[in-house]
Amino acid sequence: MGLFYTPSPLIDLSGGTLSVEGEEFFHITRVLRKKVGEAVHVTDGEGLSITADISKIGKSGLTAAIVERGHVPPSSTKVTVAMSLLKSSQRFDFFLEKATELGVSCIIPMITERTVSLPKTEKVNRKQERWKKVLVSALRQAKRYYLPDITGPLHFDEVLHLEGYDIKMIPYETSEIIPEASFSGRNVLFIVGGEGGFTEDEVESARQKGFREISLGGSTLRAETAGIFAVAMVRSQLVVSEQPGEWL
Repeated sequence: MGLFYTPSPLIDLSGGTLSVEGEEFFHITRVLRKKVGEAVHVTDGEGLSITADISKIGKSGLTAAIVERGHVPPSSTKVTVAMSLLKSSQRFDFFLEKATELGVSCIIPMITERTVSLPKTEKVNRKQERWKKVLVSALRQAKRYYLPDITGPLHFDEVLHLEGYDIKMIPYETSEIIPEASFSGRNVLFIVGGEGGFTEDEVESARQKGFREISLGGSTLRAETAGIFAVAMVRSQLVVSEQPGEWL
């Protein structure tokens, strides 16, 4: 059974009902052609796992009666990636999709000295709406129960001043330092530069703020590939060291 997303305000656990709207509703009713009486599997993106029987299908949404519910515990390992906004929105969306499939906890769109695509204030909300749709689609595809947080765009210096991380790393193309760390149970932050990479001043500023400079190998990776590589590097450790479940 496929997994679908509906936000917490549309789930009434005490009343035993939920609603599904928007693109998720379209996919259930138009693509899968689900009918009244059929079951759907739903999450709120915060760990809930719900099986519900469709009780009513309207023009823009459906309601369903909750038959069974559970909660998938979150991973003790958290991964945040601060990724420079990219000139190609499709490439940034690709990163969002793959990082979500791998279980990233939070994504921070970042503005660096070499960031080419600077969002206009009036377009930020529309961008965030599109990004949210990409995340939801990837959550559904990968059958994950936790939807990553995605912040508004932050400047590089703002990201450097974020607190609460156990491990902070900055992949840098000229680095020869092999990334050696135990990620399990840690709160990890990676910062990834855009098409032109980071300036030397930015790398030095990151070092002074406790970031470890690391290499992702001898190849020059696209920014979105580097971001995916970072999340996958953590995920690969957890596959070996932790029981299967909601990795990351």
